[in-house]
Amino acid sequence: MSLIPSLLSNRSTLLDPFSSDIWAPFGSNNEVSSFTNARVDWKETPEAHVFKADLPGLKKEEVKVEVEEGRVLQISGERRVEKEEKKEDEKWHRVERGRGKFLRKFWLPENAKVDEVKASMENGVLTVTIPKLPEKKPEVKAIEISG
Repeated sequence: MSLIPSLLSNRSTLLDPFSSDIWAPFGSNNEVSSFTNARVDWKETPEAHVFKADLPGLKKEEVKVEVEEGRVLQISGERRVEKEEKKEDEKWHRVERGRGKFLRKFWLPENAKVDEVKASMENGVLTVTIPKLPEKKPEVKAIEISG
């Protein structure tokens, strides 16, 4: 048997920037529910890094966007259980909608302007835009050829 398949099968414990538990290995954050896996897309354009998270049913007041330790984007929040009056003539057959706390962290690259992060939320989609630093062009110095 090869060692490589066993390493790849447990990918979440490796440094996967899309893993929601990269900062809390071995399941140490027990408060995080099945809703933690809020799906996030990360796109890099020539001008910015753009993150889009599907957070249906949440209001912007229930979501936090932070940059911690200088380069870690953290998106967190909580979907609370809807409080309903329990009626004797009703019974639940299935409850599938995720609820509870969620937390996603992304290590940002060096070219991210972390002091200019902008976030907006529309129709349950959180968009976080982080502008990029201009690409440094290599300085070229012409050398005169003698002789």
